[in-house]
Formats: sequence, C-alpha cells, structure tokens
Amino acid sequence: MTLFFETVTIVLPVFLVIGLGVLLRRVGLFDDHFTQQTNRLVYVVFLPILLFHKISQADFASYFNGPLVIGSSLTIVCLFLISYFYAKFRSYTPQSTGSFSQGSFRGNLAYIGLAICLNAYGESGLTRASILMGFLVPVLNLFAIIALIWPQRNNQTDGPSQNWLREILLNPLILSSFLGIIWSYFSLPVPMIINRSLGIVSGLTLPLALLAIGGSFSLQRLKGDLQSAGIATLLKLIGMPAVAALLLVAGGVTGTDLGIGILLAGTPAATATYIMAHQLKADAELAGSIVMLSTLCSAVSYTLLLLLLRHNGL
Repeated sequence: MTLFFETVTIVLPVFLVIGLGVLLRRVGLFDDHFTQQTNRLVYVVFLPILLFHKISQADFASYFNGPLVIGSSLTIVCLFLISYFYAKFRSYTPQSTGSFSQGSFRGNLAYIGLAICLNAYGESGLTRASILMGFLVPVLNLFAIIALIWPQRNNQTDGPSQNWLREILLNPLILSSFLGIIWSYFSLPVPMIINRSLGIVSGLTLPLALLAIGGSFSLQRLKGDLQSAGIATLLKLIGMPAVAALLLVAGGVTGTDLGIGILLAGTPAATATYIMAHQLKADAELAGSIVMLSTLCSAVSYTLLLLLLRHNGL
C-alpha cells in the first residue's frame, strides 16, 4: 500500500490542478478567450523560458544521454509506422488516417509530461526531461506533418506543408531548447539577476499549463468514431511506453533516464494534434476525441506506469 500511495502522490496533484481548471471554467472564471490566451502565453513565452532556464543551467555532459534520445526518437518512429499501417489496414479515410496516426504518437510532453517528471524525480528529473524534450519536439512535429499530409498527398497543395515546415523551424520550444543546449554545452554564464528572474517566470509555467488544459477540457469533443479514438488512446498510453521500455532497455538506458523516457512516452495526446488536424484538413473530430479520451484515461495509465517503475526501483 505504501507504494500505491507514493504513486498517487505523484499523479494526483497534477490532475487535481487540471481539475481546478475545469472547475474555474464551470464557475465562469475561465472562458474560451482566457483559455486560448493562456495557452498561447504558455506556449510562446513561459514554456520556452522554462526550457531555456532548466537546460542552460544544467551540466550538459552530466544530463545528456545519447541512447535515451535515440531510443525515444525511434519509439516515435515505431508508433508512427504501427498506427499508420493499422489505419491503412482498416481502410480509414485519408483524413482519419492522419488524425489516428498523429494521435497515437504525439504526446503532451510540455504540459503533462514535464509536470509528471517533476513530481516523480524532482528538479533533476525536470531538467533531464527538458533536455530530452528539446530533441524530441522536432521529431514529433516532423512525423505529425508526415502523418497528416502523406495520406492526402494527392489532394494537398504545397502551401500547408510549407507553412507547417516553416512553423517547425520557428517553433519557440525548439528554438529555446536549442539555445539552452548551446548555453549548457559551452557553460556560458547567466547574470544572477536574469537567472533569478527566469526562475520566477519558470515557476509559473507548469501550473498555468495544467490550468489551461483543464479550462480547455470538454467531454463534448468525445464524439464521432469513439472506437478508433479508443484504439489510438491504447496505443498512446500503453503501446508507446511499452515500446519505449523495450528500446531504451535494449539501448542500455537505466535509472532515472529510463523512467523519464517511459513517462514522456506515456503522455496523453497533445492538444496541438487537434489544431494541426483542423489546419491540414484531416479529421479534426477524431483528433479532438483522441485528445480528450487519452487525457481522461492518462490519470489511470500514469498510476499504473509509476507503480511498475517504482516496483522495479525506478
């Protein structure tokens, strides 16, 4: 029972803050405009600051783990292939194929993944997860675009793909992570006043992110092909961490890094999957269902994952 309660104390606070966001929306303190603005602020300002602050202050040689980055990247590729060919085998429409595949591998690393890693492994875990995320975000975005555009290649113009490729290059999370990695690698100093200011702003990031998830949560998005959404959710919450565990162990990753790799692989589908599906004319309804269903189920899946990790000393 001690192990169970230890696990609950890691998972429950994260989802209680999400629940607070839901409550604030219900009582009218949050509305659509506030939630959208908060999401934008977190994505464009607060998360980049958090990533830069954590990565730039880390000893890169101590925190960077090449096999972890490679294994986690290969996990994304594996789930992309599994989900894509499953959708083709089931004769999904091109629009549904893209949304199903993207929802099966593109996780909410920034909002939920970092919060879970912080609760599970403390500040050191957050730093390790931030560095790993800096390498995974470009991989996730690239394969999300492939998943959405390739099935519709005969109907797509060059415009949308070029727009999203441009967005990858200008993605604030990628840019801030890259800048932080350079700062860390060359051990560049950060003035104390700036460093403390970054620390204050960084402290706002994860609470705001979780509140924004709660404010955006709506069971009304659970509609359409719920069977396909359920299968994508199983692939995302169970299949992906299982594949990650196999690849990372095979690559010699152990300890905290192994736990972080598995926890980030087990994140629910990112809200961005719905936005991208809508922008690239895929099945936005299915994408929204996957986001909502996987977020709802991740409280249980994360509890099980952490029980397994703690049972194995991770």
